[in-house]
Amino acid sequence: MVNIAVLGYGTVGSGVVEVINTNHDSINKKAGDDIKIKYVLDLRDFEGDPVQEILVHDFNIILEDKDVDIVVEVMGGVEPAYTFTKQSLLAGKSVCTSNKELVAKHGAELLAIAKKENVNFLFEASVGGGIPIIRPLNSSLTADEITEITGILNGTTNYILTEMSEKGAAFEDVLKDAQDKGYAERNPEADVEGYDACRKIAILTSLVAGSQVDYEDIHTEGITKITDVDFKYAKELNASIKLLGMSKKVDNTFYSMVAPFMIGKDHPLIGVNGVFNGIFVHGNVLDDVMFYGRGAGKLPTASAVVSDVVDAVKHKGTNIMTIWEERKTNLGLFEEFENRFFVRMKDKGLDDNQMLDIKNEFGDVLYVKASDVKEELAFITGPMNESVFAEHIANFDDVYSVIRIDF
Repeated sequence: MVNIAVLGYGTVGSGVVEVINTNHDSINKKAGDDIKIKYVLDLRDFEGDPVQEILVHDFNIILEDKDVDIVVEVMGGVEPAYTFTKQSLLAGKSVCTSNKELVAKHGAELLAIAKKENVNFLFEASVGGGIPIIRPLNSSLTADEITEITGILNGTTNYILTEMSEKGAAFEDVLKDAQDKGYAERNPEADVEGYDACRKIAILTSLVAGSQVDYEDIHTEGITKITDVDFKYAKELNASIKLLGMSKKVDNTFYSMVAPFMIGKDHPLIGVNGVFNGIFVHGNVLDDVMFYGRGAGKLPTASAVVSDVVDAVKHKGTNIMTIWEERKTNLGLFEEFENRFFVRMKDKGLDDNQMLDIKNEFGDVLYVKASDVKEELAFITGPMNESVFAEHIANFDDVYSVIRIDF
């Protein structure tokens, strides 16, 4: 028998208990052992819930119990999750987590401790919810040199942008709808400002690069400035707008960013809508591969956590090698990242030298018109570095919108 303890009985924690209880027989068969939830840690009580029988409020009860083999950390946040995880690993217990903040900040250190103690630190659910992506990067795709990972990594923002596209609604109205439906938090800042996606692309890039990528070093923009008018132009271009987290390897240097992009009908992520996530990976041997599914939610995320529990049981006494060193990866400068740009600005009329000024600053551009949009001038630039674009766009007043282009 393998005893596990679940830290946190919130959305994901209760999902882990539900998944193990619902699929108990098949999970045990795949693990090759009987998995038993011995403890659930939470500050609250849950009267009337069967979990009350195994509920504890003191982490030390779990830490000091030598019969607990695996700790499932689904508390969220960095502390006390980091302290509990580190103590568990040092005590010879494997840890499985869905905590992207913890993994992004301390993943390399915790993996090193797990290796030293001959246990495992597993975090499949930290990126993409129920989508398997960590394990494929760590095993299935090891024959390839990964040169690009681009993903729709946040279901909340993808739902908002999909609704804006399909209904022509304003950002504020769709955000309220998302909150009413439980897709967005009351404080949605981490999602809509791109911070959640940033942590996830930092984890993926760290795994691909084999060393630490600090999310603070990744240029991050959210979706709060995207308007219904932007989607009118996107439809004219047979395109859509998505919040992308991306890392591209150019001349042995990784360039990473999170920002809204206008993507065309041939882009592999164009059909990823609603609360779904999609992750595109390019390898120098494999070429292109896609991972798609529910990127969040109670049961999809819990399913990924339990799959890590099964993996930990199967590898009890053996550390699963994961190359993620604590030395820092030096990312390429964001200013050197090359993109094309869609720009909307006020149309100053024929009496102005506006179009000549645009040509002088950006060279030949593609002008775009959208039905029902008046008194605006919109265009798409050719490829240029971020710093070059920023220098030239600063010479214009009344710029309504700037969105990067990937088609």
